[in-house]
Amino acid sequence: MASSDTLINAFTTLLVTVDAPGLAPLFIGLTAGMNRSERKQVALRGSLIAFFILAAFALFGASVLGILGISIGAFRIAGGLLLFWIAFEMVFERRQDRKEKTTEVAITQDHIRNIAVFPLALPLIAGPGAISATILLAGSLQTTLDRAQLIGVIAANLCLVFAALAISDRLDRMLGATGRAILTRLLGVILAALAAQFVVDGARSALALS
Repeated sequence: MASSDTLINAFTTLLVTVDAPGLAPLFIGLTAGMNRSERKQVALRGSLIAFFILAAFALFGASVLGILGISIGAFRIAGGLLLFWIAFEMVFERRQDRKEKTTEVAITQDHIRNIAVFPLALPLIAGPGAISATILLAGSLQTTLDRAQLIGVIAANLCLVFAALAISDRLDRMLGATGRAILTRLLGVILAALAAQFVVDGARSALALS
């Protein structure tokens, strides 16, 4: 069974990577013209699809890496660097700008009923950062019970995402532009530290250091 520290680290990593509060204003723009009931349906469908995507990577991501001949240590280094880049974007507000551009493109190209799949589930919720973090976390949780606990952590995070999207209009008003900027930068600094730890652990594993 995974330790409480490991589960807390997993929960924090996914929480910061998915960035539920940061999704709220984008979700409002994405669902413009919908009533509250329709927005909840889109939020629920998108959260469920994202959960199944991340759960699949939690269960089979390491096996895919094994087939490709990629060690967990090497992936931890690569994934840590990717997460560090995402943290850099969060601190300097570049990630939000990129997400907003993705949202604008989706509104013009996809029908409203498909928004839950793209871009909400992919790539806004289950994006490259969340997928990388999931595979990294699964690499340190090897037993069946550990993987079940990781899926529980993913489910808890996606429940928070659904809740944030369901009350997105109120959350956006409560945080305001200043609150969102402060929260995004704070989460970015935390993610940068977690990413650095992934790189350190990956280097130790790859070099067989104690």
